[in-house]
Amino acid sequence: MLYEQFSEIAEKAAAGLVGYGSECLGFDDEISRDHDYGPSFCIWLPREIYGEYGRKMQAAYEALPKEFMGFAGRVEEEQGKGRVGVLCLEDFYMEILGQDCVPEREEEWFAIPESALCTAVSGKVFEDNFGLFTKMREALLAYYPEEVWRKKLAESLAKAAQAGQYNYARAMKRGERIAAEICLTEFAKEAMQIVYLLNKKYAPFYKWMHRGLRELAVCGEIGDMLSLLYQVPDPAEAWEGAGAADFLYQINTGDGRAVVIEAVCNVLVQTLNEMGLSRVQDNFLQSHVAEVLHIL
Repeated sequence: MLYEQFSEIAEKAAAGLVGYGSECLGFDDEISRDHDYGPSFCIWLPREIYGEYGRKMQAAYEALPKEFMGFAGRVEEEQGKGRVGVLCLEDFYMEILGQDCVPEREEEWFAIPESALCTAVSGKVFEDNFGLFTKMREALLAYYPEEVWRKKLAESLAKAAQAGQYNYARAMKRGERIAAEICLTEFAKEAMQIVYLLNKKYAPFYKWMHRGLRELAVCGEIGDMLSLLYQVPDPAEAWEGAGAADFLYQINTGDGRAVVIEAVCNVLVQTLNEMGLSRVQDNFLQSHVAEVLHIL
């Protein structure tokens, strides 16, 4: 279609499937087929070309066969409209990142949600002879600048320590079960965030963070370890009669969750040591923040 109907600009178009949705992450399954599912792709045109050819090319895109390899055409929900088809290249990045160029200053990097960065570099580019779309994509794939990466890693280490190694036990001693469950979830989220950072991969939208750990080379086993947190029998009995001074500097081994939390932290600490990010041996993640930040 591109080369037969738009030969004069075909070499300036990029084609692929990138952006929002589990299909771009490679995580689609049978459950995914209830919305925004089916044969589809994106064509990105530079703004000046999109202004002249966008509508005509979109009409040609919509005239393509709706069925492919036995799969019916894509049925879009209202929220999913505009994610595939003919798109303005600059607007594509602007919508996802809030800017149409690669961040340069630290504050620009911190202003963009990590899941948005993951969205911008997800999926595959099938063809890009012009190279403009790929140029920005590759610059984003080069990952955070060193200091931004270290600050984000330090932040997640501190948050994981606070939620899992400090506040979880305090909440359980008080019988504040909802607070304890929130601590558990916050710990799991930050532990996963640390794994993505150590792999120098942008973390996806929260519902895919755990699934995505299977694809990572460094600390990928933490995904299975975190799954155990939600399989441990109710640990309330292990905290009965615990006083204010109990379990301040030791683990309540009667609570399987507390044991898993420390095991996860131990794997993370060993990895920090092996990667030369910290020389500290302490299992308390907060103890590694200063070294990660070069504050020695």
